[in-house]
Amino acid sequence: MRICVVGAGAVGGVIGAWFAKAGHEVSLVARGTHLEAIRRRGLTLISGGKSEVHPLRASSEPADFGVQDAVFICLKTHSIAAMLPRLKALVGSETTVIPAINGLPWWYFYKEGGRFDGRPVDCLDPKGKLFAALDPRHILGCVVHAAAEVREPGVVGHTAGRLFIIGEPDRTKSERAEQLAAAMNAAGFEARLAADIRVEIWTKLIGNLSYNPVAALALAHMDDINGNEALLALISVLMGEAMLVAEAYGARVPMTVEERIGVAKKLSGAKISMHQDIDKGRPLEIDAIVGAVVELARKARIATPMIDAVYALIAERAKHLDR
Repeated sequence: MRICVVGAGAVGGVIGAWFAKAGHEVSLVARGTHLEAIRRRGLTLISGGKSEVHPLRASSEPADFGVQDAVFICLKTHSIAAMLPRLKALVGSETTVIPAINGLPWWYFYKEGGRFDGRPVDCLDPKGKLFAALDPRHILGCVVHAAAEVREPGVVGHTAGRLFIIGEPDRTKSERAEQLAAAMNAAGFEARLAADIRVEIWTKLIGNLSYNPVAALALAHMDDINGNEALLALISVLMGEAMLVAEAYGARVPMTVEERIGVAKKLSGAKISMHQDIDKGRPLEIDAIVGAVVELARKARIATPMIDAVYALIAERAKHLDR
């Protein structure tokens, strides 16, 4: 397969390296010193104590690579709007586009089947510009349960997890999803097909929505939060409110709040992504992780007072990353 990874940072770098090792034709879209290092020395993947170098084509311009069989979008959500129109050169009539991103995806209501079917999520896609930039029929949903980090320019470390859950937006079984899952499993991923990808999105999202802003506001690691009963009580309320929103859109998360917190407690030692972004002064993925849930709650007329309060706090904090 011809595969392009757009945003070949941490998780994107792992995706590219695994596919390349399996013999696929892989190209990477990256930028800055990371791109320069990949061009000079290849992409180094460190996983399980082993280091492997993959000499891959890399560019800041998607147009350099031509039409692909699959395009993985591994960008922070606030970077998608600027990049999506530039992906046209990669996308042919049969290209599958897999947004491997955090939070609620901009395409959420595409073939969702409910009363908001086909509408954009306003805080993620004002005026539907992302839908206009990329025909959503190319999209295959994806939820990533893997952790990685860029250790230095050109060097990516895989730290945990290999599970990638994929599924069609319309909940159907498809040949393209089955073929991609097979290729991923053969390349060392743990790929699983979802009957309803939105349930998988919400199952991950309720954890991110709860832990990420709390970690960023408290400058707390996962272990700090899980060892603090007052913060866990806050986490529980946030998760409970988010589950009510999910259920209003037909997505019943297959675990209780207590069980979901139990999953998080297994991630001992983890430094949560929004906390990392605060430390490095990087933009926060607030709308995809929190703001979109607030928007969907309003559309469904569900009260989410604690989510609203945390959203207001983290949005204000994001204005002052230099402090």
